Amino acid sequence: MKPTDIIQDKIKRLPKGYVFTYRDFINEVNVDFEAIVKYLNRLAEINIISKLSKGKYYKPEKTVFGTVNPDPKQVVKDLLIEDGKLIGYLTGISIFSELGLTTQLGFEIQIGRNTPKAFIKRKPYQISFILQKNKITTDNIKYLQLLDTLRLIKKIPDTTIVNSSKIIQLKLKNYSSDELKTILRLALKYPANTRALLGCLLENITDTFTLKNSLNPATKYQFNGLMNEFPNAINWNIK
Repeated sequence: MKPTDIIQDKIKRLPKGYVFTYRDFINEVNVDFEAIVKYLNRLAEINIISKLSKGKYYKPEKTVFGTVNPDPKQVVKDLLIEDGKLIGYLTGISIFSELGLTTQLGFEIQIGRNTPKAFIKRKPYQISFILQKNKITTDNIKYLQLLDTLRLIKKIPDTTIVNSSKIIQLKLKNYSSDELKTILRLALKYPANTRALLGCLLENITDTFTLKNSLNPATKYQFNGLMNEFPNAINWNIK
């Protein structure tokens, strides 16, 4: 088979919405990467595939309503795992709806990672990054996502701080004692206002002494409406 036929054949076998680069074909055809890129660009021009960003393509799913955008996890998979190593995780606005905090979906993707990275765009998605001071592991991602949500609680669309806090507290009640200890340990590397809010939600669930001891007793934290639903917020200098 000709290299172009091999490439097309593999594309046909890829699932719809799958994001790929020339590297997906480099070991299967006896041509250099420039020839592969040139051919992929040609396929994009005639709408066989779609171009996501420079060097990145995806196999589009087409419906009567138009072309379906690829899944966000596909769009950013190279930003989550590199050379088999976990380097980031979806968080923030990317997972608010999954946590049941909002029904509003958009084209912004947020990723937590240990090193700073500038905002990038992969149409139609805008990708921003949140600096995570804890080590990222497969086991602790769900806890980091919850802590990130507390950190960004004022930015959750189409809801209130109080409603979001109630939902998050219910989730916290479902964690085991060991899981709560992990959350408390990870929280120590988060901003003080996040620690205060977590303490307020956890105070009647588990021991929060370590968390309380990490806060400056003179500092006040603003979370509108929280005092009305969580009277113990005063114990955490929340107003």
